[in-house]
Amino acid sequence: MAEDFYDVLGVNRDASEEEINKAFRKQAARFHPDVSDDPDAEEKFKQAKKAKEVLTDEEQRQLYDQLGHDRYIQADKHGATDNGARGGAHGGNPFGGGFGGDPFGSIFDQFFNRQSSGRSRPQKGRDLRTSMTIDLDAAFDGVTKRVTIRRPERCDSCDGSGHPPDATARTCPECDGHGQVTRIQRSAFGRVQQTEQCRRCAGEGTLYSEPCEDCDGEGIVEASHTLEVDVPAGISDGQTLRMEGEGAPGSNGGPNGDLLIDVRVAAHPNFDRLGDNLLREIELSYPQAVLGDRITVETLDGTVELRIPAGTQPGDRFRLEGRGMPRLNRRGRGDLLVEATVKVPEELTEAQREAIEALADASDEDLDIDESLFDRIRGSF
Repeated sequence: MAEDFYDVLGVNRDASEEEINKAFRKQAARFHPDVSDDPDAEEKFKQAKKAKEVLTDEEQRQLYDQLGHDRYIQADKHGATDNGARGGAHGGNPFGGGFGGDPFGSIFDQFFNRQSSGRSRPQKGRDLRTSMTIDLDAAFDGVTKRVTIRRPERCDSCDGSGHPPDATARTCPECDGHGQVTRIQRSAFGRVQQTEQCRRCAGEGTLYSEPCEDCDGEGIVEASHTLEVDVPAGISDGQTLRMEGEGAPGSNGGPNGDLLIDVRVAAHPNFDRLGDNLLREIELSYPQAVLGDRITVETLDGTVELRIPAGTQPGDRFRLEGRGMPRLNRRGRGDLLVEATVKVPEELTEAQREAIEALADASDEDLDIDESLFDRIRGSF
């Protein structure tokens, strides 16, 4: 399988045109056949160039995102990705265009002699993607955060039409106003009549005297937009939120795409997350571990009392039910697992040393004690 164009350039799926061009220049400097010693330099350079051409073309990038890499390459081999809806300096824009077109339509027309409608079908806008980072406390409680994205939007100056309101309209001479043209070709199947969208007017049937200056005839401009995102309690690191209709605008009356937000949950200094459960360590003194105790444990939403049984060993875990993370889209919460560690004192008073030696004697333990070490030890726990 050929490598995804975004991976070829090493950019995110929501990368801007500037970021894509910058990434291509870096790849070109690395793999241009005139400067690279890589045996596959020429192929890698061609692949990076193709990726850049597709991802910096608004229409082609939309098709690529909708179809996926393999289906796009298949359509491109048959010329189905060139539907003439791109305009401006690229030629043939009626200054009203939009993206439009069924990328596989021309292929099916050739084989089945099927006629298309000529007019571009409504298409949903492409999805956009961004990310945010929250802390564990926010994931526990849920939070509303603001994210700012750059996204294409309908041009306010021309209301997305691509031409000023006072622009002069005339019938497209290429298709005589029908929005489609018919061609007859010879193929392995004989004479094939193919009806396709008119490239000159992008299926509109009308040409306009001038394009909108603000959007250069595209009907789309890129702008910054700030949104409030409701992050639900219990969300996990790596999960994705979807905001419907907040992606790129659709074409020909189609709905907007969606905004996908990848959520990252930062590490917490005291708690580790195990699914819906939380894990934290508590440090016990030697007497607490041997004799047992009742202690207070901090949780993400307050404190709770925990009984430590006598004879607790390092690594023993205690479960506090319902004190973990909220279960996303479900009732209840996970548990808090408390793992015991035992602090061995580094310094002892004389009384403490004698008490421990007495314990050793009572346990019939024959210890080879470094007396000189104990002579240097003073202090307390």
